[in-house]
Amino acid sequence: MIVLDGGLATELEARGYDLSDELWSARLLADDPEEIISTHETFFRAGAEVATTASYQASFEGFAARGIGPRAAATLLRRSVDLAKAARERVGGRRWVAASAGPYGAMLADGSEYRGRYGLSVAELVEFHRPRLEALAAAGPDLLALETVPDVDEAVALLAAIEGLGVPAWLSYTISGNRTRAGQPLDEAFSVAAEHEQLVAVGVNCCDPDDVEPAITLARRTTRKSVIVYPNSGEGWDADRHSWTGSSRLTPRLVERWIRAGADLIGGCCRVGPADIAMIRATAAGYAASRR
Repeated sequence: MIVLDGGLATELEARGYDLSDELWSARLLADDPEEIISTHETFFRAGAEVATTASYQASFEGFAARGIGPRAAATLLRRSVDLAKAARERVGGRRWVAASAGPYGAMLADGSEYRGRYGLSVAELVEFHRPRLEALAAAGPDLLALETVPDVDEAVALLAAIEGLGVPAWLSYTISGNRTRAGQPLDEAFSVAAEHEQLVAVGVNCCDPDDVEPAITLARRTTRKSVIVYPNSGEGWDADRHSWTGSSRLTPRLVERWIRAGADLIGGCCRVGPADIAMIRATAAGYAASRR
């Protein structure tokens, strides 16, 4: 089993950064790249084997709104990969860099990635995603992380947009229960990925931990591909107060259940920090030892 990292923005906020900007963690690609390297390094040293780049909310359109032209935007997108590689070099060992490409709704910065159905055609979504994916692929990541996808139409667009880029990818949906955030059945969502040879893994992220185990079973049965899961901590977001509520429900018992269910790559998303990744690493090691 491979251990992923946790929430990059979560760790940056823990270090005192205000990420309320519409570019989110991507703002630091220009403002404080060294801190991004340090954050990736912290996750690596906690046990992560994959660093997911600070490009989730980065796009040519988003950078343009900040007065950053296409050439500089492409440089920043490529930089996100270079920074993760720099962290990998500091730590050493066998580790991978996954270039993050969030959904169209992430660029809007209005929460619509948790609704989907933007009113755009598949062709329009391909037109949005392709240039940023080309820029990320040009930096030579090990993988493209097509993540927090709320809608089957957007998944279809992303799969079309990565054609010919020569970089393997994973596809992970954000879900509620057994449906995408846009309301489609999850077996339908996974089925669009089943025959796509460039995809090395499918699964879910940025969701409730309790929704993960059924999704693992469904992803494996529908696609026969490796299964990737990296949910949120289980805390809730109070949009009115702009604060997190409740406590983490990410536990060793849950992680072991995901391993038993067939998850091949496990990590975390929002509110999952380096200590949680260390727990996942220890749980995976303990489970492997028990099976010998």
